[in-house]
Amino acid sequence: MKLYDYSKSSASYRVRIALNVKGLSYQPQSVSLLDGDQKSDGYMAINPSGLVPTLVDNGQVLTQSLAIIEYLEEVYPSPSILPTDSAARAKCRALALDIACDTHPLNNLRVLKHLTGPMGHSEDEKLDWYLHWLRIGLSAVEKKVEGTQTAFCCDDMPTLADIFLIPQLFNARRYHLDLTPYPTLKKIEQHCQALPAFEQAHPDNV
Repeated sequence: MKLYDYSKSSASYRVRIALNVKGLSYQPQSVSLLDGDQKSDGYMAINPSGLVPTLVDNGQVLTQSLAIIEYLEEVYPSPSILPTDSAARAKCRALALDIACDTHPLNNLRVLKHLTGPMGHSEDEKLDWYLHWLRIGLSAVEKKVEGTQTAFCCDDMPTLADIFLIPQLFNARRYHLDLTPYPTLKKIEQHCQALPAFEQAHPDNV
């Protein structure tokens, strides 16, 4: 199993966590987004989207972090990263999608480069944009999980929702967002970061 990833890519970070949670060994292959490796002919032949991550498993080339993680859940079901109850599974997926669809796409590297490149926005304006959408996304997730009686987002074990939350909080800290308004998310983060699967996937440790 080979994972093409970039250490600070939150989408790659999600897949590293999932692989670690499931105890799966893989060969990492760095794709530097800053150096433009993702647009090289060699990588584009593997993933025409020019994005990370890409997972190659048993000859199957898989892209998009959520699709990759769902694949891992189906092919390597133990330990599971979804609750057992159908409604709880749907809510868990919804939390992951709050980040994957409503927050991260507005703030990924190619969007930020377009803001300061062709659109001519300043670095301060780019930061305002980034933090605006990040606050909206995290506020929604905080509201959905506040008052939870479990250690993690959806269960007493880490699930898909936590796998998506932790990289987004890493991004928030990179951009110096005040996390005080999100006490439940910070509590969940502490529980997650105490687990080797999360700690070993952290960008500083890969």
